[in-house]
Amino acid sequence: MNCLDLEDPLNLLLEDFDFLPDMTDYHTPVLSEEVGAFLRPAPGILYLDGTLGGGGHSELLLQAGASVIALDRDADAIAHATERLAKFGSRFAAIQANYANAEYILEKLGVSSLGGALLDIGVSSHQLDEPSRGFSLMHDGPLDMRMGPDATCKASDLVNEAPTDELIRIFREYGEERAASRIANHLDQLRGRIPFVTTGQLAEAVAQVVPRTGKRHPATRVFQALRIAVNDELGSLERGLKAIGGRLARGGRFGVITFHSLEDRIVKHWFKQHSVEWIDRPEWPEPRKNPDRIFRLLTPHPIDPCPDEVEHNPRARSAKLRVVERI
Repeated sequence: MNCLDLEDPLNLLLEDFDFLPDMTDYHTPVLSEEVGAFLRPAPGILYLDGTLGGGGHSELLLQAGASVIALDRDADAIAHATERLAKFGSRFAAIQANYANAEYILEKLGVSSLGGALLDIGVSSHQLDEPSRGFSLMHDGPLDMRMGPDATCKASDLVNEAPTDELIRIFREYGEERAASRIANHLDQLRGRIPFVTTGQLAEAVAQVVPRTGKRHPATRVFQALRIAVNDELGSLERGLKAIGGRLARGGRFGVITFHSLEDRIVKHWFKQHSVEWIDRPEWPEPRKNPDRIFRLLTPHPIDPCPDEVEHNPRARSAKLRVVERI
């Protein structure tokens, strides 16, 4: 494990990354106790928090005496956490960037290895509750959904301009929406008369095709699918796992919190691919040592939030934590 004084190398990056002032209440971190138990933060260990959000997980690590380099695509997250965690001085650095680019950022910082890392994938409470971000079904706002400036298009661009077949693919693959074809064709008819500009327009249009059943809004899966497509979330996750996993020191632990099956499937398979000791194929006479093994899997089954946490924070109900240790 190594501990880095972040002050000097951080100053070298002021021209490359944005550092912004504070905001108010932001986001409730999930599975905090479990993260602390598995990642074992302690003085002298350097962690990467690849999804800073409101800074709750970073604060947990810092309070234990560890140092943290934190990344987030969202300028608001950087703004909030930079001031909130300023009391930890040079042990904390927040950089506006996509964790998929962690390898480049750590290279710039001169960090050769990490004592641990955490990714909390998904949308923050602030993003959901702020209408201007365009993530939420609960508040009408511009149909945007970009998590950061690296996103090349807005949700409205996809809804208004993507071919119908592409919308079907997005809704089906990223939202697992059974009515993908009916929804996409309905949107295509409507956008020919008036473009989609707000979240309310889109939610209403989807509800015209998909009847409401239970508490979930009919457009929930469509909003999820568009958000994933706009921000290339699954591609970022695949690149980030590789970039961060390769930087862990021996004994370093890597935790990932996911919120839907698409993310969890990617993490589960990647962790398994790099943690099983033996692999076998039908055409082989016998199993072989796994040449890609670099981890020990600490969570054969994902860790779910306890009922008490879900009661106090309903948005935690679908969270799953998986953890590996570098060998």
